[in-house]
Amino acid sequence: MRTAWPVPVALVALGAIPLVAGGLRLLQLAGGPALVPADPRFDAGPLPVVLHVVGAAVFVVLGAAQFVPRLRRNGWHRRAGRVAVAAGLVVAGSALWLTLFTPPKPGTGDLLFALRLVFASAQAACLLLGVAAVRRRDLSAHRAWMVRAYAIALAAGTQVLTIGLGTAVFGAGVLVTDLSNGAGWVVNLAVAEWVVRRPARLRISR
Repeated sequence: MRTAWPVPVALVALGAIPLVAGGLRLLQLAGGPALVPADPRFDAGPLPVVLHVVGAAVFVVLGAAQFVPRLRRNGWHRRAGRVAVAAGLVVAGSALWLTLFTPPKPGTGDLLFALRLVFASAQAACLLLGVAAVRRRDLSAHRAWMVRAYAIALAAGTQVLTIGLGTAVFGAGVLVTDLSNGAGWVVNLAVAEWVVRRPARLRISR
């Protein structure tokens, strides 16, 4: 049991980086202290931001818990999975809304706009494909699609690292920022594919 917890804890820790920032943003929108820089893009319509942050918190925590074998017993996996899928779809839908209907963040360009549309849509598609797979009892495909959806959602944490590295190496700039954000999704999906495609006997031994 002890060996089952490091991965979920690491995943939650990675997801906590943007979630803390999102929580501070919600506190600010609710009239609390301005602990993060003000962003007038969200003043007119904070609901999509609220849905995005809350949905992401639920999806990150429940998704990480699915990696603990003991928690997948006694029907917990199915019940938590339904909530996680709903939360993941809220995250993807609110991401699409924020991308399409709020002004772009200063310092970002058209490339990041397109990437956000692509990966938010991909996350929703992966979740729906995962649900379809489990309904036809294809558990291997279900696992693969859910891992991919989780990797896309968790890219917000990885992007903190890739943006910092990209800026340190190449300097600040719109293209660097856009590419560094894209690198976060690419890195996470590469890891997800390794997890999905590694030999079955290795998964069993783990």
